[in-house]
Amino acid sequence: MKTYLDCYPCFLRQSLDATRTCGASEKQQRTVLDRVLDVLQDTESSSTPPEIGARVHRIVRQEVGNGDPYRVVKEASTRQALASYPRMKSLLAEAGDPFETSLRLSIAGNIIDVGPAQEYDLWSTVERVLAQPFAVDDRVALRSALSGAGQVLYLADNAGETVFDRMLIETLDVPVIYAVKGGPILNDATREDAIAAGVDQEAEIVSTGSDAPGTILDRCSEEFRRLYDQADLVLAKGQANYETLSEEGPRVFFLLQTKCPVIARDLGVPVGSIVLKQG
Repeated sequence: MKTYLDCYPCFLRQSLDATRTCGASEKQQRTVLDRVLDVLQDTESSSTPPEIGARVHRIVRQEVGNGDPYRVVKEASTRQALASYPRMKSLLAEAGDPFETSLRLSIAGNIIDVGPAQEYDLWSTVERVLAQPFAVDDRVALRSALSGAGQVLYLADNAGETVFDRMLIETLDVPVIYAVKGGPILNDATREDAIAAGVDQEAEIVSTGSDAPGTILDRCSEEFRRLYDQADLVLAKGQANYETLSEEGPRVFFLLQTKCPVIARDLGVPVGSIVLKQG
């Protein structure tokens, strides 16, 4: 997905939010904003939002001297999600269609996202998504693809959301490789975050080898690229994975909530929609 003009003020807001989360001084905040403005002025129009975002948040980490500005936020999100895990297991046990319910739970977890800077009530979001119609609904195609898949590559999004992904993985009758970021970026999940959520009990955890949002394939490790190329089916969580992989073809399925007007417009759906879209 291309970068729209509406993305530019969002990059500035994200950089300011991240520096303030770290407790950076006003001087540091100003330095970060000045450097981000330079990046935005020099950015090629063909760059995707995650490619720009990777540069923006690298500046934040350099200027504030904090390798993982959202570490505390990520840990809190995982604890909150784990507190809801028994309740979600009960929902699955009572569900007429556990697969659909687990899909919806995974998408509900996508609300845990510091990028859009919106407040949310986690359990209210779960209740909403369990009842909400899909704005894009490729469940039939996904069921068919899963029936013929020998293995699934699952691209993670955010810490805490990992617990909701675990719920979906537990319902799949196929081995899963769960891919996390190779280093901190926003509140995206790393190996440590996935293990804290218990995903290692259900799937093999691998690193993309990249610390950029989404999955920018030419920035990922050769090992991950081989896994990606060999995967029968790819489940891609969240908006950034849609931004980076939207042209990657029919073996990729995107699961997300539209929290950003730009992405909602690109998908042709309202903000606040739930989406299960085949590439």
